[in-house]
Amino acid sequence: MGKSSQRKGAAGEKELAEILSQTGHDCHRGGSMTFGEVPDISGLHGIHIEVKRVEHLNVGAAMDQAIRDSQRMKDGAPALFHRKNRKPWLVTMLLDDWLRIYGATDSMVRPDPHGSFTVQKKDNSKV
Repeated sequence: MGKSSQRKGAAGEKELAEILSQTGHDCHRGGSMTFGEVPDISGLHGIHIEVKRVEHLNVGAAMDQAIRDSQRMKDGAPALFHRKNRKPWLVTMLLDDWLRIYGATDSMVRPDPHGSFTVQKKDNSKV
């Protein structure tokens, strides 16, 4: 990764940490030279934050990284925070994690034999 990309990434982490802090969350950056040893941003309880500040993002690959890092660091549900120049921040999460956080704690989203997705209770009954 080039120096300008590293600077842009660090600036994105600082910007997002500041936004989260201003909204009442005690968030702080992990640091520029941690090489994946700590999360990009810490302090959002139960959420592993992966930050990407790029124009062309491979969301799947970035989310895979967030999932791997959250499992390794055991710091919460993986969430990808990302934005392009002059665009608002977006957040990408696994639907199961989103449902768990926002109240459907006894349900999971699973593919059915027909390629569609259904919501199932954890006891395997359908909702």
